[in-house]
Amino acid sequence: MSERYSRQVLFPGIGELGQDKLRNSRVLLVGCGALGSVIAEILVRAGIGRLVLVDRDFIDESNLQRQSLFTEEDWRQSLPKAIAAARHLREINSDVEVCESVADVRASSVEGFAAGVDLILDGTDNFETRYLLNDVSVKHSIPWVYGACVGSYGLCLPILPGESPCLRCLVECLPPPGSSPTCDTAGILGPVVHLVAAFEAAEALKILSGSLKQVSRKLISIDMWQNCVSQLDLGGGGRNRDCPACGRRSFEFLAGEHEDRTALLCGRNAVQIRRERGQPPDFAGIAARLGAVSRVTFNEHILRAVTDGFELALFRDGRAIIKGTQDVELARRLYSKYVGN
Repeated sequence: MSERYSRQVLFPGIGELGQDKLRNSRVLLVGCGALGSVIAEILVRAGIGRLVLVDRDFIDESNLQRQSLFTEEDWRQSLPKAIAAARHLREINSDVEVCESVADVRASSVEGFAAGVDLILDGTDNFETRYLLNDVSVKHSIPWVYGACVGSYGLCLPILPGESPCLRCLVECLPPPGSSPTCDTAGILGPVVHLVAAFEAAEALKILSGSLKQVSRKLISIDMWQNCVSQLDLGGGGRNRDCPACGRRSFEFLAGEHEDRTALLCGRNAVQIRRERGQPPDFAGIAARLGAVSRVTFNEHILRAVTDGFELALFRDGRAIIKGTQDVELARRLYSKYVGN
């Protein structure tokens, strides 16, 4: 056993057998921003075997306050989060296989990303994607860990399909738009990100090392500003027989019934526009066309243009993030104007 993990092996809950299981484990982490970047670093340092990172966003200056894996240089280079995260994680532990994708997890792609993994981890910022992960988890009996934070408040819940309640047992329907606080409206403290991520990573280590009896069956709630940590006991297993996912096995999010071509991005005052599959955009051609009316920069991953008071970030898969508005129709018009249909 490598000296690298000797202190972890000394812990009775892991031991040599648990470390072997970690080394052979495969994990899907969706979102490598605030929660995801911290979770990824913890697991890579712990010596998991393979980490699949999927993230749709690029590094913004405001991310640096809480997304501890990233640097100012990553921001200056306009790197996608998945690319920058993978680069740093490989420098931290070259023994771990890190596979990164700059992509939006959708109904059409999520099962491919989840194929063959032992665990799914939540680093996302929206319920639509979480319900999609929940569908995949329940359908394929893959454990996953839900986590969320805003302001000084955070939540964590491990989900063991068939044994514990799934996310839709607790929250059956999508919350109405505007009903929940976001980073845009309530801000966020860096320490609560690290605390929730630590809870998620700890539950991940229990699951991956085979210590399923130690996995929490409770919803952990934290408010760091009010000095409160509580656990909601989901007594009697907590599973809802009428749950659309684990009760009726109706996977409507996986079927794409709730999918849209647009999405508001938490904490960014931005709208993401998806494009149906097609040829990758010609960054050089677009830059030449926009250069007369805007400030344009691009690299192999992303093109960024500032025009009409808005910032456009265009990815290789044709997705764009329009920053400076939460008006979906305006964002669509700007996409059509500067990128095309």
